[in-house]
Amino acid sequence: MLLHSNILGEGKPFVILHGFLGMSDNWKTLGSQFADQGFQVHIIDQRNHGRSFHDEAFSYEVLAEDLKRYCEAHQLEDVLLLGHSMGGKVAMLFASEYPELVSKLMVADISPRFYPVHHDAILNGLSALDFNTIKRRGEADKALSDYVSDFGTRQFLLKNLYWVEKGQLGLRINLSVLRDEVAEIGEPLPSYALFEKPTLFLRGDRSEYIGVDDASIIKKHFPNANIVTVSNAGHWLHAENPKDFFESVMQFVG
Repeated sequence: MLLHSNILGEGKPFVILHGFLGMSDNWKTLGSQFADQGFQVHIIDQRNHGRSFHDEAFSYEVLAEDLKRYCEAHQLEDVLLLGHSMGGKVAMLFASEYPELVSKLMVADISPRFYPVHHDAILNGLSALDFNTIKRRGEADKALSDYVSDFGTRQFLLKNLYWVEKGQLGLRINLSVLRDEVAEIGEPLPSYALFEKPTLFLRGDRSEYIGVDDASIIKKHFPNANIVTVSNAGHWLHAENPKDFFESVMQFVG
């Protein structure tokens, strides 16, 4: 099975991987901006997310293999690869496993290290949505607010809502598998993983996902890496400060 994607523009291939519980739609605006700069942008839905297939298997290894199959099907090589959060971990593993396919790697607000599970409230909230009674997006937002207080986070999560049929809402994500396999999201990059080509790590100045102590582990796996801080941004740095994020990426790939 092949991953679903939105393909924008023409030129050097530029692949974008969203984070946990996200989808390709999150990257449409920035993807269009990159396409306008002369790239063929592939914004991908990863398995169990967006419009891509659902499957019981879920780990960084299978996500990286999904991307390998996608690149083969679309005859992509010499790729610029950008991943955010979970997508960043997939991008790191893919680049280390298939360095011949990647020219430059960009990782947004995630380190190669282990992270403890911290999505419990979000997953509990999404699981509590009863679409037998919830018939409007506003009702879903109200129900989710009992579990997730931040409005911006709820809006990000509720992008997963869609009309299964007239009058019947549902979630695009494969929630049951993502709940069962959530511990996989925090898994570290394998100790042997190495990618020696140019790499850019972008971190939000208000995020704790990449700290001072992460520089050494980043350099261990990615000796040709630079870490750039995006101001006025947390974990969703590409959405919170898209202008500076775009400029930092363009400076790196240009």
